[in-house]
Amino acid sequence: MTRRIEFFFDYGSPYSYLADTRLPALATRHAAALVPRPFLLGGVFKATGNQSPAMESIDAKRAYGGATMRRWVARYDVPFASNPHFPINTLPLMRLAVAAQKEGVFDAFHRTVYPAFWVDGEDLGDPEVIRSVLEAGGLEATQLLERAAKDEVKAELRANTEEAVSRGAFGAPTCFLGDEMFFGADHLTFLEEALEENA
Repeated sequence: MTRRIEFFFDYGSPYSYLADTRLPALATRHAAALVPRPFLLGGVFKATGNQSPAMESIDAKRAYGGATMRRWVARYDVPFASNPHFPINTLPLMRLAVAAQKEGVFDAFHRTVYPAFWVDGEDLGDPEVIRSVLEAGGLEATQLLERAAKDEVKAELRANTEEAVSRGAFGAPTCFLGDEMFFGADHLTFLEEALEENA
């Protein structure tokens, strides 16, 4: 039976972006299925009382968080630039991710959105920018936007978010291997160890 790595993510989370740069290869190394689970990080924060590290009230801690991010970017050796429009309301974007899954174009959508957000610094809270980015990525923007507005898509995103919280998630990225949870891009090492131990 193929093992499943469930990847709960929100495009507005830079650490989700970092995790995404590592997870496909990690899953391949261990013959595991990587299962993307779009959820709404704002909904998770609301349900758990958590907040974005960017909202940290202690100046020194917030500054250290920035330094930590730079170190992980260097460690992973991936392109990255802070988005000047951050924080962005990602609700429309995450509904589009679910719509892309239903339309069978998620891989192309995913490869288009992440660099637009965390490399090119696009304002993906702006509907016209979203449309432009999707079209530049060769995607049928109108079709995806129409699908994203449907109740079934809204309900699935909400269900993903509620499920993640019910299983213990409080932020992003959150991965599950069976019932075991791994939070943060820095815990992918422990996820890989778990895969090795249960090979």
